[in-house]
Amino acid sequence: MNTKLKLTRGGFAWGDTSCNYHTGTWRVQRPQHEYRAAPCHASCPAGEDPQAYIALLDSGKPQQAWEELVSINPLPAITGRVCPHPCETGCNRGDYDQPLAIHSIERYLGDLAIEHDWAYPVTAPPADAPHIAVLGAGPAGLSAAWHCLRNGLQVTVFDEEAEAGGTLFTIPNYRLPDDVVRAETRRLLKAGINFTADFKLGREMNLDELQRRYAAVFLAPGVMKSSEWSIDGVTPRDLHQGLHLLKEWGDVGALPPMKTAVVIGGGNTAIDIARLLVRNGVDTHIIIHSSMPDPAHPLADDMRAMPREINQALEEGVKILNHHGIKRLLLRGEKVTGIEIIRMRKLPDDNGKLHRIAFDGTESILHVDQVIPAIGQIVDQQGMEDLVHGEHHIKVDAWGQVAGSENVFAGGDAIDGNGGTVTEAVGNGRMTAQAIAMKLKQQGLPVIEPPVVVHYENLNTEYFEPAPRAEQAVLPVAERVGETEIEAGLSVQQVEKETRRCFSCGSCLSCDNCWTLCPDNAVLKSKKMAADGSYYVFDYDYCKGCGLCAMECPTGYILMVEDI
Repeated sequence: MNTKLKLTRGGFAWGDTSCNYHTGTWRVQRPQHEYRAAPCHASCPAGEDPQAYIALLDSGKPQQAWEELVSINPLPAITGRVCPHPCETGCNRGDYDQPLAIHSIERYLGDLAIEHDWAYPVTAPPADAPHIAVLGAGPAGLSAAWHCLRNGLQVTVFDEEAEAGGTLFTIPNYRLPDDVVRAETRRLLKAGINFTADFKLGREMNLDELQRRYAAVFLAPGVMKSSEWSIDGVTPRDLHQGLHLLKEWGDVGALPPMKTAVVIGGGNTAIDIARLLVRNGVDTHIIIHSSMPDPAHPLADDMRAMPREINQALEEGVKILNHHGIKRLLLRGEKVTGIEIIRMRKLPDDNGKLHRIAFDGTESILHVDQVIPAIGQIVDQQGMEDLVHGEHHIKVDAWGQVAGSENVFAGGDAIDGNGGTVTEAVGNGRMTAQAIAMKLKQQGLPVIEPPVVVHYENLNTEYFEPAPRAEQAVLPVAERVGETEIEAGLSVQQVEKETRRCFSCGSCLSCDNCWTLCPDNAVLKSKKMAADGSYYVFDYDYCKGCGLCAMECPTGYILMVEDI
């Protein structure tokens, strides 16, 4: 009889006994690691993976966290301030207590990078790399330029203005300070992006010439031309468009004289101009056909502006008349003295299709001396007439390719169907840069598939404790004057607490539950720490397929699959 002892997973046993019996042979299912996207990742228009950079930040690696973030979005100090953060709407933590303050963490990392002047992580492209032309230095153009650079391409950005930033400079300083825009965009350009200012397509160079000189052209001209607006063909002589007023304020710090005004539109531009007018002593109303948003009961007919901005506008004295339209302009000569407004609702017709209906008998008069449309902008077609064909936007495919044009791509607000947010523009630029790089390498473009998402019911929340969400300090209404930024960033202590609230959905948390709780010691742990779950290995010779590891995995990273 062999009396020699052998050390096994379970401790000491007689040699040639338990290790000879592979108890996993009668298993019908087995565990496996399977990464699934966290809903914050799947919800981000830019394509960010907050779980990834929050995990690095929680591990005490802020610069690595920022590098992970800018590998997708090169403008986090900007988007952390102005994005509507759909990532937080999707956050699984919202079903437990409150969603993670992802946009605040994003802003924190962006501001930290500016403070410490961290260099954007990229290797300079070779001298013979293809050269890409990017038209427009707004968020889409800058994002495309950055990702072209990361893909080993040379890139030059052209813009009409003297500095990069585009329509970011039309966002009021109380939301997005110009100093932040300049600090982030200038550092980005220093990463190796050439910038040519005071360039207008159709004046310095036409599109055909750009195509001849460059391997590919990315068009991100923005939409600075206002849509036509009138009431039954009537427009006031001194009509001012919302975006133009914002630009005028940014350029010269002055507005046309007025005491009362009505802003038409329900987007962020309408809210921005209304809040700016109130700050300048103007009694301001917003007229919208749609409904006021209720975060608890969102509707397709809700006004498009961010609820946070709407609430702050109401606090500051902006009056919003929802479900209203303008029936008639009241003029003295060619100058507005008032408007006749009427109640409106969307109602179905006999075929069930919704139409906006005005209710006669609900008319009332609103005395104003300025009407300011903020109903959207269109592309300035100069230099692109043969491309746009008289349309208001540029038509592209899912990868940003312009139909019928060799190596011409487009993105940002200029493309048909874009939602008009900075984050979406950043995402357009990233995706299109990827398409440009693949096409120049003569690689086929894959079909874009939505990610597989891990949902709240896939998590085991018994391993988490309730914790209040970190909130940014907001200036009291009485102190919201001038250009002072309204929202402050999170403190270091707040960020540390907030990162610990992350569920790490769909990724390995390195919690050791599977290793500790496996009744058969069939989960092995490697000596080298790995963040992707490869730290743990399933020993299928001894795994019975009981599913305890999957059940006790807090993040939904372990799935039980059929054992073939």
